[in-house]
Amino acid sequence: MDLSCFKAYDLRGRVPDQLNPTLAERIGRAYVEVTGAKRVIVGYDIRLSSPEISEALSSGLMAAGADVFDIGLCGTEQVYFATSHYKMDGGIMVTASHNPRDHNGMKMVGPDSRPISSDNGLNDIRDRVPEPFGDAPQQGRYEALEVMSAYVDHLLGYVDATALKPLKIVVNAGNGGAGLVIDQLEQHLPFEFIKVHHQPDGHFPNGVPNPILEENRAATAEAVKASGAAMGIAWDGDYDRCFFFDENGRFIEGYYIVGLLADQFLRKTGGGKVIHDPRLTWNTLDLVKAAGGEAIESKTGHAFIKQRMRDEDAVYGGEMSAHHYFRDFAYCDSGMIPWLLIAERLCQSGQPFSSLIDARIEAYPASGEINRTIAEPPKVIAAIEAAYSVGAKNVSHVDGLSVEYDNWRFNLRMSNTEPVVRLNVESRGDIPLMEAKTAELLAEMDRLNT
Repeated sequence: MDLSCFKAYDLRGRVPDQLNPTLAERIGRAYVEVTGAKRVIVGYDIRLSSPEISEALSSGLMAAGADVFDIGLCGTEQVYFATSHYKMDGGIMVTASHNPRDHNGMKMVGPDSRPISSDNGLNDIRDRVPEPFGDAPQQGRYEALEVMSAYVDHLLGYVDATALKPLKIVVNAGNGGAGLVIDQLEQHLPFEFIKVHHQPDGHFPNGVPNPILEENRAATAEAVKASGAAMGIAWDGDYDRCFFFDENGRFIEGYYIVGLLADQFLRKTGGGKVIHDPRLTWNTLDLVKAAGGEAIESKTGHAFIKQRMRDEDAVYGGEMSAHHYFRDFAYCDSGMIPWLLIAERLCQSGQPFSSLIDARIEAYPASGEINRTIAEPPKVIAAIEAAYSVGAKNVSHVDGLSVEYDNWRFNLRMSNTEPVVRLNVESRGDIPLMEAKTAELLAEMDRLNT
């Protein structure tokens, strides 16, 4: 039995050779046997294979004795929300996020929407799948559950409705599921939405929804410029990540969004802890301190960030990869809460989006994440550390290698999900220095890779 769809954090693979209804049914049975869950939320994304895989998964869950609460077509965050809100034992989202259209997968959580990954149960589920199964003495029952209204009410609770003013906003769902939520929010908000690739369509007629790829940004940027919108937002397929464009159609690096959201959230809470990843940090540290909060560094990756948020009872957590986490959202990531908060900030400030961002880019210019395929990553990273730790102010290994000097710093780490090394460089207000050091590090990596 091919179990290659089991990854570090979730399941992803090609349909039908790596994931199919037969395997999905066994995964449902294994999930119940390993976790002991009795009441499980199941939802699925817009992919053509999702309904069939979801149905087979539900059959397996019920055969093992668990009650299934089917929330239907949705985003990953709605499974997180429903599992926590209705105090279920667990939840499973059938999705392959931004993978190619012939792929599918699953994201699993336990009670309180705690992630189930390879270090806390996912490998046990994988290992149980090939073994024989017997049916539970009592089959679980099936119930369709409507969660959209409770979820939309929860989203609206993050913003002050009285502060909102009419804004024109471009929204690009990429033919994923985000448009369904925008249509529900629309009736409660004073915004005019210009809708791009809005209809859910698992054929992905405009390409796989993944705005992190530069070639997928043009449609949003052009719509912003053509309509004179205040900002643009684009989502991936299961809309747990959102990406921003200013009023000029410029794509905003996720790093600067983390700082802006931390600032906006701390203004509301009057302080608190903020979790951030180690790749780029100075802008976030600066804004969190100014807003009376405490910034705490965590290893990159949703399982690590969510656990650290729970440990610290942090109000907000952000990764530059466009994952944003909220304490009141079961410490989970949402692709809807961030844009609501930024729209609120635009209404409150009366400033264009670009002016809120330009000052931060000027203060802490960054390279953006640069990926390199390297034959022996540990050897290259160790050599870089040996060369660059001399005279450094600080060297850290929270996630990969972070080296800090007075005026610039960098982080070099191996990807958790791809066979690449990722480099991020930033400086204190010195674009030429940042650019020079980025070029220098890339040249050194290339030399070491030969």
